[in-house]
Amino acid sequence: MTESLRRFPDWWQAANESGSTEALARVPAVREDSCGYSESIESLAEEVPVALVYNGSSHAVMMATPKDLGDFAVGFSLSEGLVGEAREIELVDCLHLASGISLQMLIPQHRFATIAGRDRKLGGRTGCGLCGTADLEAAIRPVRTVASTPPPQRQTLLDAFSLLHRQQALNAASGAVHAAGLLVAGGALIAREDVGRHNAVDKVLGAAIRHGLRPCVLLVTSRASYELVHKAAQLGCTTVAAISGPTAMAVRIAEQAGVNLVGFAREDRMTIYHRAG
Repeated sequence: MTESLRRFPDWWQAANESGSTEALARVPAVREDSCGYSESIESLAEEVPVALVYNGSSHAVMMATPKDLGDFAVGFSLSEGLVGEAREIELVDCLHLASGISLQMLIPQHRFATIAGRDRKLGGRTGCGLCGTADLEAAIRPVRTVASTPPPQRQTLLDAFSLLHRQQALNAASGAVHAAGLLVAGGALIAREDVGRHNAVDKVLGAAIRHGLRPCVLLVTSRASYELVHKAAQLGCTTVAAISGPTAMAVRIAEQAGVNLVGFAREDRMTIYHRAG
């Protein structure tokens, strides 16, 4: 067990596994097809406002799936560059309020001073990436350069996506959430789901770091945007692979960071937009 994981109370670890708020809701609906109408009970993905609060000050409110919130707190804090190491984060409390969930964290004062100077208050949208950034200069942050390596073989990536698909329990039930998978050193695949693709990435990155695993290859069931490549590079991933296409900005960031960028990794093909190493 790593130092960063020991800093999480036992009750928080339990909440991270299941969550005090259910990730799925059951609602009545009416299905219509060529045979007519039928009543049904449908499983829908929950999304709730989740506030990330540092030293008593709210920095971001994201619409997120109320599951794996310990991973989310760590992954967001690291991928956004708010702290440099997981051990700098102390999770104090997870407050379930009528209006949403508040993740209360303590970080070193010099880190908090940097956050306060950013003038960035994120207001919660499900697909939020850069919303809330105060000015254009702050929107495109410098990217970390990773140790460049060749991308995995095509079949390795396709097999990993197939395994990721089998681990999407929430999406299988609701059809409404994204997934992010992470191949870590040693070849294991970690998966997390969320209604927001950025949140899913933060959760899976946080899960790896909390368990002392080194992120290598990030898989996303969405397009590859600038923000996703930036987050991956921030934590040392050498490859980002998406089932859809990347943006042009994502390709430019991948080139700067030395990250392999792969799109349309599905069925029996993939497109390499940047090859490093």
